[in-house]
Amino acid sequence: MSVYSMTGYASLQSSTAQATTETEPARDTSSRLGVEIRSVNSRFLDLAFRLPDELRQIEPALRELLTGKLKRGKVEVRVSMESAVASSLRAPSPATLQRLGSLEDSIKAWLPQAAPLSVADVLRIATNEDKKPHDHSEELLQLARQAVNDLMAAREREGARLALMLLDRTAQLRALADSAVPMVPKLVEQQKSRFLERWKEALALGSSNVLPEIAQDRALTEATAFAIRIDVAEEITRLASHLDEIDRLLASGGELGKRLDFLIQELHREANTLGSKSASLELTRVSVDMKVLIEQIREQVQNIE
Repeated sequence: MSVYSMTGYASLQSSTAQATTETEPARDTSSRLGVEIRSVNSRFLDLAFRLPDELRQIEPALRELLTGKLKRGKVEVRVSMESAVASSLRAPSPATLQRLGSLEDSIKAWLPQAAPLSVADVLRIATNEDKKPHDHSEELLQLARQAVNDLMAAREREGARLALMLLDRTAQLRALADSAVPMVPKLVEQQKSRFLERWKEALALGSSNVLPEIAQDRALTEATAFAIRIDVAEEITRLASHLDEIDRLLASGGELGKRLDFLIQELHREANTLGSKSASLELTRVSVDMKVLIEQIREQVQNIE
């Protein structure tokens, strides 16, 4: 399965012809339908629809279509419809003109001051009379299905880019963890030498009856306690385990954003613990660099479905 981003965009338009009746003169009557879908990241699936009034009844079908394809994200669907009538300035039928003349005479009988009908008024009324209701549901759903497929393709492309970036960051984290492993034995050896030197200085300055062998054992005990305090092997192991799981999830794909978010929290915890155990500037820098990379991963994981 692929990794999907919650960020995507798709826009489609199509023209649908409306059939004319046998009693009507042949006309080129069509409607231009447009579907635009935008999606951004969100904790849950949040759908919003902007539909013309004459297409409100299609919202449940559109909602069912989107919920069947998308799992998370804030999604906005805009539908537009523009009517286009070629050769609409045609002569009104004699029946229409006769009916308009009778209506105008009746109105003037009651309202002598009423303005007479203009040519533009007659053409507008005749055109509106010829308009027949048309159900655009099937055309719109077909267009919406294609737009949703385009949106999924866009989210898949963005998801692939995010997956590559995350894999690069996990590789950098592994390199930092590997660089931290040999630092601890060196620090322990350095600290043991310091303890021994301090014990020797103390023995030389004082008149203590403590034997050199006992002093050396005490120094080794202190060095061992120090090694236990700064040992980060457990943190490095857990960090590597979390990185392996992130790589596995990215390879498997699917709906993994929430699981990745949990793993990022665990990575941050291990990096903080490693920093708190740091006994050298080099190890502190490793911890800080890890936190920077983990924060970069966290920001991008927010966009994964």
